Formats: sequence, C-alpha cells, structure tokens
Amino acid sequence: MLPTISLLPKIRLMNNSFVMYRLPHETTYTIKRQCDGEAEILPSYADLNGRTGFVFSPFMMSEKHPLLLIRPDETETCKIDDCDKHKSLAFSNRDIDKEHRQYETDFNKFHSQLCKGTFRKIVLARNSVENACEDITPELIFKRACRIYPNEFIALVSTPYSGTWLMATPETLVEGHEEEWHTVALAGTKRIGIVDESEVQKMQNRNIYDVWDEKNIHEQQYVADYIRERLRCFTPKVDEAKPQTLVAGQLIHIVTHFRFNLNANAGIGNLIKTLHPTPAVCGLPKEEAYKFILDNESGDRGYYSGFSGPLNYEGSTHLFVTLRCMQIEGRCCKLYAGGGLLSESEVETEWLETEAKMDTMRRCLAIRRI
Repeated sequence: MLPTISLLPKIRLMNNSFVMYRLPHETTYTIKRQCDGEAEILPSYADLNGRTGFVFSPFMMSEKHPLLLIRPDETETCKIDDCDKHKSLAFSNRDIDKEHRQYETDFNKFHSQLCKGTFRKIVLARNSVENACEDITPELIFKRACRIYPNEFIALVSTPYSGTWLMATPETLVEGHEEEWHTVALAGTKRIGIVDESEVQKMQNRNIYDVWDEKNIHEQQYVADYIRERLRCFTPKVDEAKPQTLVAGQLIHIVTHFRFNLNANAGIGNLIKTLHPTPAVCGLPKEEAYKFILDNESGDRGYYSGFSGPLNYEGSTHLFVTLRCMQIEGRCCKLYAGGGLLSESEVETEWLETEAKMDTMRRCLAIRRI
C-alpha cells in the first residue's frame, strides 16, 4: 500500500520547502520535501542545465520573485485520498465591481496599443482576492483539484521565498527525456461546462474552424508560429501536429503539439530561455510586450504565468506553465488569470474569460458565500 501524507505539518512549522504534484492522467501524486537548507535561488535559466529538482519560476525573475529549485531530501508517492466529503468553505463577498473597473482601465490601456499597431498580441492578467471565513488546508484543496481535474498538472508549492501556491494547469512548457521532447502552443478559451468523455472525443476530433472564431484561431496561430521558429534554433526537425481543441475542466482551448529532438549539449535551460515567456502569456513582439506588461499591468503576477515542475527526475523533465493558480496566505486566496488581447478584442468578453479561468480554482475551494 502506498504511504499517505505524514510530515507536511512538521515541515511547514520548520519553514522548509516542499511540493506536492500530480502529473496529468496519473492516479498517484508525489511529495518532495527539502528538510536540509532552503530552496536554491538560481540567477538564470541557463543555471538549470544539468540540474535536478523541482523548478518554480516566476513570470519575471527578481529579488522579490526568484527562480527557485527545490532539492528534495525526501520523496513519497501517495494515493489520492477520497475527498468527495470535503466540505464547502465559507468566503466573504468579493468587491466584483471594483475588480471590473480596474480591469476595464487596464484593458483600455493595453487595447489602445493594439489599435495603434504597437503589438500584434498582448496578454493582460489580473487577480482576485477571496477571503475565507475559516481556516484553509492547502493539502485538502490540492487533493480536491486532483479529483476535479484528472487531465491537468496539479501542484502545491511552498517555500519561504515564494509562499504557498496551488495550480491546475493544462499547458506544457517543455517535457521529455534524453533526446525526445514535446511542447505545445496553447491559446484561445471558451467555457463549455461539464461534458462526458464521449463528448470530449467528439470535440477534439472536430475541425477547429467548426468550433472557434477567427479571433481565437489567430491568437493561437501567433503562439504556434513563435514556438516553431524558436525550436528551429535547437533542432533541424520538428514534428508539428494539426491544431485541435483541448478540453481542460470546464474550458476548451486550441492546442498544437510539437515533438522534436534535443541534443544532449543543447541544455534544457537554454531552451527554456528561448521559449519563455511564450506569446500565450506575454505577447508579440515579445520584448516590447514583456516590458509593457511589467510597466503597465496594475497587478503583480508573481509566479503566475511562470513555469514549474520536476526537472531531470528519474531521467525525465515535466515543466508546465503556471496557469489556473492561486497564492494561499492564511485565509486569503489570491486567484490569477489572464487572456490574450488582439485589436478585435472586446472588454466584456475578455473579462468573462478571466472569470471563467478563475473558476477553475474557485471550484477547488468549493466557495460558499456568506
């Protein structure tokens, strides 16, 4: 029988670093604890070359939000406990009108640059604070996320530098082993509600032009073009699949899969430096959009839209873009979401998209308003 969770409360009291994660489609999750010392701060993505551990990277590396590598002393593999009886949690009401006004202000600032032709695409992110009226147990929320979202990467990461973050993300940054590697271009979002497995298969097999409008198709194509171009710097041969619809919880996205060979001397850190941040979380042109986001977005993204996952663990790497996430501080949960804007974007449509994405985490919290 697989062990159950045992040392997390002690580790939290000791202020050490740990992570719990479940890879997509897996029936067990892994706990990695660093009991000796602190998570390592790395100065650059290139410093990931040849390293092993769990990576937690912010959108932008800074003194406040460093690139972290958890080097575990202990590892456990655990069954996902039955959490169907996990009760709903009482939360106070949000000031949704204030959030909407701030988003509209940010949208107008970003959208005006698209209309001027400064950017072809730019991603606008926001956050929403949910205040619980009772204590929150992050481990239970993690296991609930594993149950609700079997096809996503679920992780609970806690370090003294980053605080505690929970994510349920559908987007692979890069994964593979030895020479065989995989990444995706993922963009576009629609809410679909709950569908059964047969409906999922039908949706994934449909022509994307029968499911998606031109705005979403163009947005995803920008990401695919960027990734294809960047991969060619590392390998002469890239296998690119046709774009298709990906079902992620109650949302769907457009995804293109890329498979490629990576020479041993290329370095995973060098590849990450080339790919991250992709237009799926940043924009085009990349450097100009990146700077505009940092200078003009009203919220601090922190580790949202960075990346995370096991690096070179048992010979394999699985790094995911940190989306559908929240930071947990005591009874306060700060939820994050963003969306890609084009010149034809409309503020209310984009606002509703961010709300739909935040609902991924709200479902895990089982929010009951009081």
